[in-house]
Amino acid sequence: MKVTYYGHSCMGVNTAGKNLLFDPFITGNPLASAIRIKDIKADYILLSHAHEDHVLDALAIALNTGAMIISCYEICMHFAAKGIKNFRPMNTGGSFTHSGITFKSVNAIHTSSFADGANGGNPGGFVVSSPDCSFYFAGDTALTYDMKLIGEAYALNFAMLPCGDNFTMGVDDAIKAAGFVNCNRIIGMHYNTFDLIKIDTAAAQQKFENAGKKIDFLKIGETKEY
Repeated sequence: MKVTYYGHSCMGVNTAGKNLLFDPFITGNPLASAIRIKDIKADYILLSHAHEDHVLDALAIALNTGAMIISCYEICMHFAAKGIKNFRPMNTGGSFTHSGITFKSVNAIHTSSFADGANGGNPGGFVVSSPDCSFYFAGDTALTYDMKLIGEAYALNFAMLPCGDNFTMGVDDAIKAAGFVNCNRIIGMHYNTFDLIKIDTAAAQQKFENAGKKIDFLKIGETKEY
């Protein structure tokens, strides 16, 4: 299984022969200027919440690829009004299986609204299970005890956790979150894109190592096997 980092919280995952894309924010991110969204393959686009730095390129990529948008009801209806017909609305705690991949909507503690102020529904994360692996995409969230339920229910191969602090949990809470979900292999996200979320990645990696865990900070455009 392969993971590609497109910057900020945008992750591409290739599993079970399908391409999953999470929270596409590329054209608005100067750090990702080398990424061409027309080159991105997607069968599913999973959106954790409605903030622009997570949904900016969802419409363009969905129109280009025909991918199914998976998100909460309010976000799906937003894109349906823009002409998207392939979507699956969910809400926290629900799950469904498509093409052998199971998607479960899990809790996130954050806010959610579109750039124009429209309601973005409840923020969330996803646990994805396929014949290849199971993994957790946390979205934007604070540390929460609900994460322990994920650790009890799944044997995760890796977890994608925000660690930039200020708007989400920071490095110390991400280490606790890794313990809660019972996963020692972490991919960092939502860091260094803006001044308010800049961190020392080398120091963060050392903190994870001291806690007996590993965090990867992938380069934008980098693909890694997991």
